[in-house]
Amino acid sequence: MEDSQFDTILYEVEHRIARVTFNRPDVHNAFNDIMIRELIKVFDDIQSKRGIRVVVLTGKGKSFCAGADLNWMRKVKDYSYEDNLRESLELSEMLYKIYSLPKPTIARVNGAAIGGGTGFVAVCDIAIAASSAKFSFSEVKIGLIPACISPYVVKKCGEGRCREFFLTGERMVAERAQSAGLVNKVVAIEELDDTVNGYVSQLLSSGPEAITRCKELLRNVPHMSYDEVKKYTAEVIAQIRVSDEGQEGMLAFLEKRKPKWNQ
Repeated sequence: MEDSQFDTILYEVEHRIARVTFNRPDVHNAFNDIMIRELIKVFDDIQSKRGIRVVVLTGKGKSFCAGADLNWMRKVKDYSYEDNLRESLELSEMLYKIYSLPKPTIARVNGAAIGGGTGFVAVCDIAIAASSAKFSFSEVKIGLIPACISPYVVKKCGEGRCREFFLTGERMVAERAQSAGLVNKVVAIEELDDTVNGYVSQLLSSGPEAITRCKELLRNVPHMSYDEVKKYTAEVIAQIRVSDEGQEGMLAFLEKRKPKWNQ
């Protein structure tokens, strides 16, 4: 899948790493219906390729993603309920595809993440932000709500913080976003790439199937009863121990060598 196929994003795969870049710097990488559909295609492609081990999501230029595009919003304002529902379902589907991807995702937050742009931060497994980045759930300021992104932001930040952020539309500096759990690490913009690459290296050194099952664990366990979780977690670790990857990993550890996936 070549970059030339897309109008709003760049998609590159190299050395087992997929890099997906919002490519609308003239409008601070604001998303529209075209970007939503292109991201769905890209993440379907990433899921289908076993050779891709890690995904880095970022924005071109000075912004990460400024939320919904104004020109798109001008059209949406006159949509019927049915048209709004159709496009909102596409947005929800796209966010879930990123969130549920069986491969680890890193948000490289190079600048402002506003409104729906914070949703892209929340659906990624790890978020590294430049110290100059700004964050805001600004929807209420224009009479809207952060609906489609809310499941992922609440998971990351908790209901208490989201009550404040969603209702006030507060603009946050990167350190505030980190203390709230939205961002994992804040670094100077000059250190952003080195820090992201360090996380990429850590993820590549881990078992790919183990990472996939960890992500399943994180999605499933919070919704289970104690009786369910005892059975489920015991079954998962038993399956992993007898799998080819689990056997190789344990053998490599005992033999004091790197496992095959990390060579």
